[in-house]
Amino acid sequence: MTLLELCRQITDNHKLLLPPDHRLNQRLICPEYSKSVQEVKTYPLLQEERIFALCWSLYNPQELYASMCPSPEPFCCRCHFENGDKTQLHTHDYIELAYIIDGKFRQRILGSDITFSKGELCLIDKNCFHQDYLFSQPACILFLGISNDMFYEIMDENVTTQKITSFLQSALLRQKNLQQYLHFKPNGHASQELEDCLFWLLNELYNIKTGSRHICKGLLLRIFGIISTQYDFSLSKEQKKTMNWLIFEEVSAYITRHYADVTIQSLTDTFHFQEDYFNRLIKSKTGLTYSAYVQQIRLEHAERLLLTSDKTVEEITEIVGYHNKGYFYKIFQQKYGTTPSKYRQKT
Repeated sequence: MTLLELCRQITDNHKLLLPPDHRLNQRLICPEYSKSVQEVKTYPLLQEERIFALCWSLYNPQELYASMCPSPEPFCCRCHFENGDKTQLHTHDYIELAYIIDGKFRQRILGSDITFSKGELCLIDKNCFHQDYLFSQPACILFLGISNDMFYEIMDENVTTQKITSFLQSALLRQKNLQQYLHFKPNGHASQELEDCLFWLLNELYNIKTGSRHICKGLLLRIFGIISTQYDFSLSKEQKKTMNWLIFEEVSAYITRHYADVTIQSLTDTFHFQEDYFNRLIKSKTGLTYSAYVQQIRLEHAERLLLTSDKTVEEITEIVGYHNKGYFYKIFQQKYGTTPSKYRQKT
């Protein structure tokens, strides 16, 4: 059985087709009812269920079938629509990963229409408002809803490459009132390995058994690893700009916390970038080299200690990370025009 066949099988359960007025119909398929309303969809399962799947099948003219799993019992929602209708503008309080199993799928994300083809994926963060278009052409889409704590755990496993990890952790995970999404396209042909992992993940979510939660997490780790190595994503100029600022803020905060003993190697180990990246990043935001930026932060802390504490100059020299008193005096005088002792006396 293929992933497409499994998804169609799940949505073909007409014996348990929910009545049109059932609340789950509005939850899983909500046609646009207002141009001004913005829905925020909350995570639909209990806390211990940290991932769910939503299967959409469009294979009858102007009919969409949808099923969610896990669920207490199999069910299917059916929605009649006019060609080109959209769902209500909405976002989620969790991460959504959509995979196009068959056909094409179009979404309106942050005011722009984006078409996804078979084998492509879209990762949408918690604050990103979007709408789904409904067209009569046959299509099958698998949505994965991933709880925030599960997503943090996946990223902490370092299964993704440096580029995607930095973006996901900085933009999608830290939030900072951003609205972000990523469009993934396969390198060449769609990965059969990815489809296999998605098939077994959907199968586990549909047929919950002992150990399924652990198996699902393992499969999700593999899925993100495959996306990272066999799929490409591109950033808009605005997204690149945003990502660089977020990373700079985190690097700067790290240096400020560890100014006395920070090294390029400790930055590399923490943020998983090559050494020259930090020089370029800091230079672009401050005009200073990495060394000059660390020196500036150390001297600012030294100045603060001189003005607010009774510690000796020798003690302050050691506290801010310098073990050569003569060198400390030299750079302090270059910046403030006087020695540390005279600076303290002047104020």
